[in-house]
Amino acid sequence: MGRIIVEVMPKPEILDPQGKAVRGALPRQGIDIFTDVRQGKRFELAVDGPVTEDAIAQARQAAETVLSNPIIEDVVAVYSADEAGGTK
Repeated sequence: MGRIIVEVMPKPEILDPQGKAVRGALPRQGIDIFTDVRQGKRFELAVDGPVTEDAIAQARQAAETVLSNPIIEDVVAVYSADEAGGTK
């Protein structure tokens, strides 16, 4: 069974209150190196057999039409989970 990863992020011009809350919490945990945090969504789609180019294309279509809201979100990556290092 193969897996396809879809990553969706808010568009840069959209406010991200969850990311802002995480950014505010990090220094309280002693982590102060990060200047900004944006929180997105990750989907894992399973397919029977290996991940093919057709499966990736269908996952991208699903990402753009069902998994994201194109008005406020960008699909930033669609890739096989089996790719070395999760290359996007």
